[in-house]
Amino acid sequence: MGALATAFSCNSTVRVGKAPDATGKFAVLTEAAKYDVSCASSGSNAQRKGARTGNCSLGGICHSWSADGRCISLLKVLFSNDCIFDCAFCVNRRSNDIPRATFTVEEMVDITLNFYTRNYIEGLFLSSAIFGSPNRTMESLVRVAEELRTVHGFGGYLHVKAIPGADPVLIARAGRLADRLSVNIELPTERSLNLLAPQKRKELILNPMRQIGQAVAESIDERKRYRSAPVFAPAGQSTQLVIGASPERDCQILRLSESLYDRFGLKRVYYSAYVPVNDDSRLPATLPPMQREHRLYQADWLLRFYGFHVDELLDDAHPDIEEALDPKTSWALRHPERFPVEVNRADYEALLRVPGIGVRSAQRIVAARRFSRLDVDALRRIGVVMKRARFFITCGGRYVAGRRWDPVQARRDILAGIADAPKQLELALPL
Repeated sequence: MGALATAFSCNSTVRVGKAPDATGKFAVLTEAAKYDVSCASSGSNAQRKGARTGNCSLGGICHSWSADGRCISLLKVLFSNDCIFDCAFCVNRRSNDIPRATFTVEEMVDITLNFYTRNYIEGLFLSSAIFGSPNRTMESLVRVAEELRTVHGFGGYLHVKAIPGADPVLIARAGRLADRLSVNIELPTERSLNLLAPQKRKELILNPMRQIGQAVAESIDERKRYRSAPVFAPAGQSTQLVIGASPERDCQILRLSESLYDRFGLKRVYYSAYVPVNDDSRLPATLPPMQREHRLYQADWLLRFYGFHVDELLDDAHPDIEEALDPKTSWALRHPERFPVEVNRADYEALLRVPGIGVRSAQRIVAARRFSRLDVDALRRIGVVMKRARFFITCGGRYVAGRRWDPVQARRDILAGIADAPKQLELALPL
């Protein structure tokens, strides 16, 4: 709050009478935004013609950590939390007795520019509860983006929420201004949507996703032919799924994600573990384990970068990801006929299936073995996580983990190693 007060007091263009009101709104609306996790971004290198303030970074603008350890910050705020909907799982639902606030377009623009010019943030993630109507809400978000881009020449990162049910013309205007758009599905099935968010409709959510996906693909195609063609959401679109508020199994959730990637070209599906913020009989009495969210992210990574399909990872006999093992290791142990893999001969796709070998290390293996045979020390230098990979590979015909490949013993040894290891998630390590 001190940062916001400083930002207002240092800007002579802000009307004095508005500063206290905007400060109070800021406190309410940043708190209300914290349950939306779909704000991280892969970034955009779009060059905004005439931009005078800020620029996009290839490293991405997100509230996270960059590869070199920098904290990349992004202002994450709702335009309003005065929602007309009454979704069971949402803190901002209409029936909740909570403080309500709605920014004006001018307030939102001033806050963003004040924070940016003082290096508090590197971009803006702007979402909103639906106040008045979907069109009124989307029009407000678009006006903020237009003011930033065209009036103030803001070239920094801009992520805008596309509101289901809004006029496609408004969605199109937003896409020409924002680096990324997102439409939150929230619940994995139409049945759960009807139960927990009865005022929302599946098609009203999917229609803007379809429109954005088509527009992004067309923009990419046009820019291949004409370098001066306008960009449309160059960092693509994303969505969020709430995990554990409804009874769907992991296989249902991941099949939906796979379909969204295939049909609409989504860049990212975010998984948010259900947090009980309301007392509602329609909601589960127990919380989902936090490890479940982590495992879903790992499985999603396999779908996007490792060539896996959902039906390989999960099936009727295994509808949920094992909590004790990451999904790649779990798959490998259920398919002993595929292992061990000889690292000096296996093709790139086979190497990607080995637990502990990531995309980069698989590429390095293929490149390095053109010049010499690889041993265990060479694999470690390349970046292979031998703690896991050793159970699934041979080097020069020698099984690395012992005398012979035994999937039952491998499972015991891996689980014993996990039990002895510090309790720390390893999402950033090669799967």
